[in-house]
Amino acid sequence: MAGTYAEWVRQRSDDELVALLAARPDLGTPAPSSLRSLAARAASRTSTERAVAHLDAGTLAVLEALVALASDRTPVAPDDLAAALGTAADAVRRVLEIARPAGLVWDDGDGLHPAPGLEEVLGPYPAGLGPARPSDGPAPDLDLPRASAAEQQVLDALAWGPPVGVVPAPGSTARTAVDGLVDAGLLLRTDARHVLLPRDVGLALRAGRTHRDPQLVAPRPPGRPVPPAAVDAEAAGAALEAVRLVARLVAAWDADPPRTLRAGGLTVRDLRRLALDLETDESTAAVVVEVAATAGLVADDGDSPASYVPTADADRWEEGDDADRWAGLALAWASSRRTAWQVGSRDEKGTVRAPLSPDLHRPWVPRLRAAVLDVLDAQPGTALGVGDVVEVLRWSSPRAVPPEAAVAGLLREAALLGVTGAGALSAPGAVLTGVAPGSGTDGPGDVTRVVLAERLRAALPAEVHEVLLQGDLTGIVPGRPDAELARLLALTADVESRGAATTVRFSTASVTRALDQGRSGDDLLAELAHRSPVPVPQPLDYLVRDTARRHEALRVGAVQAYVRAADPAVLAGLVEDPRLARLGLVRLAPTVVGAAVPPAELHDVLRERGLLSALEGPDGRAVGRRARPPRLDRGRVRRDAPTVRGTDDDARAAVVARMRGTPVATPVAATAGTTSVTLPAGSAPSDRATTVEAPAPPPAVADDPVSSPGDALALLHEAIRDGRVVWIEMAGRTGALERRALRPLRLDGGRLRALDADREAELTVAVHRIASVEPA
Repeated sequence: MAGTYAEWVRQRSDDELVALLAARPDLGTPAPSSLRSLAARAASRTSTERAVAHLDAGTLAVLEALVALASDRTPVAPDDLAAALGTAADAVRRVLEIARPAGLVWDDGDGLHPAPGLEEVLGPYPAGLGPARPSDGPAPDLDLPRASAAEQQVLDALAWGPPVGVVPAPGSTARTAVDGLVDAGLLLRTDARHVLLPRDVGLALRAGRTHRDPQLVAPRPPGRPVPPAAVDAEAAGAALEAVRLVARLVAAWDADPPRTLRAGGLTVRDLRRLALDLETDESTAAVVVEVAATAGLVADDGDSPASYVPTADADRWEEGDDADRWAGLALAWASSRRTAWQVGSRDEKGTVRAPLSPDLHRPWVPRLRAAVLDVLDAQPGTALGVGDVVEVLRWSSPRAVPPEAAVAGLLREAALLGVTGAGALSAPGAVLTGVAPGSGTDGPGDVTRVVLAERLRAALPAEVHEVLLQGDLTGIVPGRPDAELARLLALTADVESRGAATTVRFSTASVTRALDQGRSGDDLLAELAHRSPVPVPQPLDYLVRDTARRHEALRVGAVQAYVRAADPAVLAGLVEDPRLARLGLVRLAPTVVGAAVPPAELHDVLRERGLLSALEGPDGRAVGRRARPPRLDRGRVRRDAPTVRGTDDDARAAVVARMRGTPVATPVAATAGTTSVTLPAGSAPSDRATTVEAPAPPPAVADDPVSSPGDALALLHEAIRDGRVVWIEMAGRTGALERRALRPLRLDGGRLRALDADREAELTVAVHRIASVEPA
């Protein structure tokens, strides 16, 4: 069996090593060169802190109890842990099934040990217990009933921690009690003003318990029960409203794009104007803006001055139905790293945070969002408030408790998007609990989007395809309009009221809006007649025709260039020539023709046609040829170098194979005791793919030197902690490498103090002069 943590790691199977890399991704980035390096990295303080940072309170309690009971490096049985915690052994074993694959505990066949770096990370007083008594100190008489009332009061004050007390003033009763406890060995003096309760006395005072009432399972706040049908109904209504708000945002910014702040983001004035357009408050408008931008529906156009405009993705998004459009928004929100709830607050410099500002980017948001959704998913049909969710999150990650404002902001966003309804997780929102934090909408996200849309369709009321047109220029939609009807009404009418039925009103302004989109009056009347179970009322018919007549009486267009001639005969045939159709020529006057292309291009085409022309400026004077606008240098587009992060089990298995010294190749056959691999073309003399037989790799490799700086430092810390001798290869005075067996004593300030037993002397070595470290 393993005698050290490093040996235990080296004896793990390939599957166990893959599980270790999965539980602690930092161990595989960059990939360690050997199993010894992996063990040294896993025992380092940095990696252990990362592993412990997000452990729940139950797992931390078990680890604290293990550290407290294994203070003299003796193995601890799981039953002893359960007794110390005062809980069932099965509950402890369930926690160990999580901690052991993560390399936070290890066993030597006789019992459990904490990982080498765990005691340092958990602090000097695990579970509020003091440190172990020095081995050279006398063992006290733990007959606590003999203590006086004053002494017992001091012991009770220190029993459950913190175990450090301040020495009372001389001559007082408390000082007499403290001095008596020190003389009896029940307290230890650390300096003139402080005393310490040793771990063995603390455990005796607690009757062998390490924790008063450890909670190994997550709390379940009572919340408020809500019928699932009510949850989904409210969530469906919120989802439809979110889709409508985003659609109105796209339309508003398409007609009048807002300017971008110099530092990035939306101005306060534009946010207020958008809130008025959306008929909502500014905080809701900020969420709509952030979600639309995350979904790629609006973006900075990059012009000077820059503006926020709808993208081509917005056109494709608008073609889908309500459920599909909502699924795109929900999936974008699930992976967003934006803190929309901070809009309007001030940063450290006193600057107001604006929507779309770079300052709102936080990498931890997807993890917190996933944790919040998991809390709601664990109690379906139960409405949980902010305090309830924070209570569970405080248990699930007590060393990294999220701020309550962030939890409240995420819950509000979930309600606005229909991820929750009536305070509980909705059926469509439950799909998002399976979306990995930070994932996008490519690959598996496409499947998730389909499932999201299907879940929402099941919760939505049936669509209606008709609008009841009335003589007072209003229309009533008795339910949820289908996509085509919704687009028609959004184009031609304004909403007056919403509810079970939607009331819209037609006006000159709304009809003009439709005509501006290229619709004719006859087309609008035909579409409305098709959607209405009754004939189009005469007032509405008159409104549409009169507005269309006036709309067509005055035309405004755009040209990029024009050509004029003194003789109309010179321009004869230009507009009618089919070969020049791409120029968009239109006759403005007998001697003037407009074009939809830049002046330089029109000038070149006329020259090719044999017409001698000159370029002129706004004042009518001839000018030289205008410079061609700069072209986009596509060769300067940055391409990120490919990286391998080991984000799946296949990549982790490849890392394990390299650490074992196994060639990473495609297996083609296998026989007993051998492994057949295919070498890539070019690696064999024949320059063809070659199959060779190699001995099967051993389960572990021999002791190997650690040359990676981080791994070498971790191995030195491990040697200091265990008092072990290591081989250190370092640069000597002449620059040549020297190899010496040393016992590290202290590592601080970039220098290592070590004992050379062969020379019976201590030496100090600068860390940068150490080339490699190897266990002796």
